[in-house]
Amino acid sequence: MVEHSDSIGRALKMSSVKNELVAQLVEQYTFNVWALGSSPSQFTKLFQIWKQLFYFRYMPYCYILFSPKLNKYYVGACIDLDRRFYEHNIGHSKFTSTGTPWELVNKEEYDSLFSANQRESKIKSMKSRKFIINLIQP
Repeated sequence: MVEHSDSIGRALKMSSVKNELVAQLVEQYTFNVWALGSSPSQFTKLFQIWKQLFYFRYMPYCYILFSPKLNKYYVGACIDLDRRFYEHNIGHSKFTSTGTPWELVNKEEYDSLFSANQRESKIKSMKSRKFIINLIQP
């Protein structure tokens, strides 16, 4: 559990550093973007920097959690896996609050949240513990 809290602390620290950097970049480029006659390439440059900072942090995932306490699996999809995992473990949602602590046993990365949601629905439609176990075993 200590390892998990350390990783959340690091993720939150990284998030605040990225937010500060984005705020500085926005402040630096905003005047030029909206000034008359300014080149749209400055906005494009700002967008590219933003994309580099946040593209990998906010990738859509389909994930599977396991609760040893309940001996049950939970399947979900989201774009910020660290935040969502943290919410599950602090009891943010009604069902997952009963099974804390949850363990992340599988995650699959997708190009869009729509694709991740489709995968989540597919796994849930199988209604099979064996299917989930086969997914998480190498």
